[in-house]
Amino acid sequence: MYKYFGFDSFKGDQEEIIQTVLKGENTFVIMPTGGGKSMCYQLPALMMEGTAIVVSPLIALMKNQVDALRGFNTDEAVAHFLNSSLNKTEIAQVKKDIKSGKTKLLYVAPESLTKEENVAFFKEIKVSFLAIDEAHCISEWGHDFRPEYRRLRPIVEALGNIPVIALTATATEKVSLDIQKNLGMMDAKLFKASFNRPNLYYEVRPKVEVLKEIIKFVKNHSGKSGIIYCLSRKKVEEVASTLNVNGIKALPYHAGLEASVRAETQDKFLMEKIDVIVATIAFGMGIDKPDVRFVIHHDIPKSLEGYYQETGRSGRDGREGRCVTFYSYKDIEKLEKFMKGKPVAEQEIGKQMLLETVSFAETSVCRRKYLLHYFGERYEEENCGNCDNCLHPKTQIEAQDEVQLVLETVLAVKEKFAAEHIINVLIGKDDKAIKDYQHNKLEMFGEGMDQDAKFWMAVIRQALLAGLMFKDVDNYGLLKLTEEGKSFIEKPHSFKITQDHTYENADSDDDDEPDGGGGGAAADETLFAMLKDLCKQIAKQKNLPPFVIFQEPSLEEMAIQYPINMEEMKNITGVGAGKAAKYGKPFIDLIKKYVEENEIERPQDFIVKSVVNKSGLKVYLIQNIDRKISLDDMAEAKAIPLADLITELESIVASGTKIDLNYYINEVIDSDRQKEVFDFFRTAETDSAEDALIELGENDYTLEEIRLMRVKFMSELGN
Repeated sequence: MYKYFGFDSFKGDQEEIIQTVLKGENTFVIMPTGGGKSMCYQLPALMMEGTAIVVSPLIALMKNQVDALRGFNTDEAVAHFLNSSLNKTEIAQVKKDIKSGKTKLLYVAPESLTKEENVAFFKEIKVSFLAIDEAHCISEWGHDFRPEYRRLRPIVEALGNIPVIALTATATEKVSLDIQKNLGMMDAKLFKASFNRPNLYYEVRPKVEVLKEIIKFVKNHSGKSGIIYCLSRKKVEEVASTLNVNGIKALPYHAGLEASVRAETQDKFLMEKIDVIVATIAFGMGIDKPDVRFVIHHDIPKSLEGYYQETGRSGRDGREGRCVTFYSYKDIEKLEKFMKGKPVAEQEIGKQMLLETVSFAETSVCRRKYLLHYFGERYEEENCGNCDNCLHPKTQIEAQDEVQLVLETVLAVKEKFAAEHIINVLIGKDDKAIKDYQHNKLEMFGEGMDQDAKFWMAVIRQALLAGLMFKDVDNYGLLKLTEEGKSFIEKPHSFKITQDHTYENADSDDDDEPDGGGGGAAADETLFAMLKDLCKQIAKQKNLPPFVIFQEPSLEEMAIQYPINMEEMKNITGVGAGKAAKYGKPFIDLIKKYVEENEIERPQDFIVKSVVNKSGLKVYLIQNIDRKISLDDMAEAKAIPLADLITELESIVASGTKIDLNYYINEVIDSDRQKEVFDFFRTAETDSAEDALIELGENDYTLEEIRLMRVKFMSELGN
């Protein structure tokens, strides 16, 4: 092994797994990310006669693995991949190297493996064994099911029943059985490593001002590599753009991008030219980077397997790995909507997976304990010391009677119902299913109505974790008692539970626009007064009204955020790059001095700078103003009143962008009237268009004309 990979000892079960493969036996390996799965087939492939075929679902991962293997070997032909990214000449070269015996490992996409011409070619060569990576893709219960994986068994038979090693980083007992049945390898020797990753810190946060929270988190971990997962491609693009605007080097990564762009993004991430990759949950990344320090879920994943695998990309080197998930129940409702058009069986599977994810998010017990329980592993520690629930435990309450009531209800309905039905019986819900089964006549009906459904869900979850019940996954998650549960009914004992978290105030995905205000904080009144005075001084020097320099909301925000450099000043609402450069320095100097003299602890909170092209209408207006298109034509093209279009222009100018409307204003307002409005705003106390209209005469001007002149005034003198 030292000769090939530079290691002088094996990790965990690696040696025994490799011996099993070398003996030509079927092998099934369940090993978490970072456990050293690839070594289990790479080393025997290099040692055995012939070529090992490795089935992998990701082109990027194949390239990554092949590059790594070539790095350890003098002959580049030692490893190849065969997939849709190769042209005919390249495919011919790969086949030539295999026939010459130089190639020990061939990475193949499942679609390429099942092509007839490739099967015919593989029959002509010596195949040492077939390795199936990401084997959970075989199972409909796996988090990343791929139908083409179900067609692998006939290939194994066509190649003369060659030995198979199946490997996965996540598999519940249900998925494991499914994989073995489908591959016809029930005789396989099973190796299951512990799923505990002690170095990973797990945390679930309410989804409130999520972009601001993400930017704050990334800036607090400056220079460290991280991955942010989002549910949709649109959100990936938006988050990546917002990160960049806020000075964080990030790139998007999803299936809608060209393969060459994705490969380039991966290389930049591996070479640390960028710090953050923003990726879709649906599209897996074959990134084998050991020092990813954080994984953030902007949206909750569809399953706990998906969550485990995605969080498992952090801290593969055994050092720090922070896993932060933003959770709102509204996201779960969206995921349920996505399932609507799918076959009923698939919907049921998806629904159960989502329920497990909700349970994980809302539980207040140790997150590590919950995850490991899901993967069929018992974690005996009461406090792992490395998750939000263990570091900030909630108060426990005695629930012996409640647990007994739940267990008795499960028995009373003959263990044929899932958690939701049990809760409905306990709280006495007027429900059709309860009436149909006459469960409203049970003595338990309504016994638990003094508590809400959320409380009873917490009791059920913790009784499951304690091993008093189990979910029959094959039968839609029906609750059944274990022997331990039955003996609890006979001899009840103390049972403490913690109540679940509530995330009811969390925003939905649509509400996560970057917040332009000061997050509800109160302005520093002394500083605010000083800033107003400074504004008046500068205005006097420049012979301008103070609101042209900075408007009051901007000054108020400065008195909350204490910006002490140009970058922070640009992020204040209504300032922008232009105004910051033009007027910002004296304000920055004043704030800096004030902060130092008064030993102010500046808030970690900050204003997220929003992406300019966030509003398609704003971009449209700026582009068409540059082309000198009439505002009336634009309003007609966008089917909006001229007043609404002027509101957008006011918002563009308020953010510090300069626009030239002279071509239009000169057409609709004569020069004398323009001068009169301009002169009025030069000496006005406020920038109110309504006050200007009253002062200048409602018979001589329209409100639209005054507003347009105010846009011109603010743009020319303010920006």
